[in-house]
Amino acid sequence: MNIGSPLPHKKARIEIIPLIDIMFFLLASFMLASLSMIRLQSVQMDLPTATTASKKLQPGIVNISIDKSGSISIDRTSMTSMEITYALSNKFRANTNLPVYISADRDTLHGTVNGVLDLVRRAGIQKVSFAIAPPGSPGKK
Repeated sequence: MNIGSPLPHKKARIEIIPLIDIMFFLLASFMLASLSMIRLQSVQMDLPTATTASKKLQPGIVNISIDKSGSISIDRTSMTSMEITYALSNKFRANTNLPVYISADRDTLHGTVNGVLDLVRRAGIQKVSFAIAPPGSPGKK
């Protein structure tokens, strides 16, 4: 005679889903640990300059120049930011396909150049280029 147990007989199962969760946790932990072990260093670099650039003022192009002290001039006429906005918007109304060249001294702060670019974009001008000087040229470094 076979007497059964009052508890039901279940087969043993291996649940994989908790193992997957543990593996993802371990993967994320090892990735974060390896990222914290890397020593981040910055490298000082000089960006390349043009070798055949020539500085000529052309009549249909607005030339904006910024010196190292931060003063801004359009076509060699020094202006404030309000005057620049007014002049650019007037020129853009006359010619909607107006190109603008921005040139700055090497020692000019990046924020100043970015501010001038913002003034040009606010006026609605989309054709903006940055003029670069060949190495060893007089005036701009």
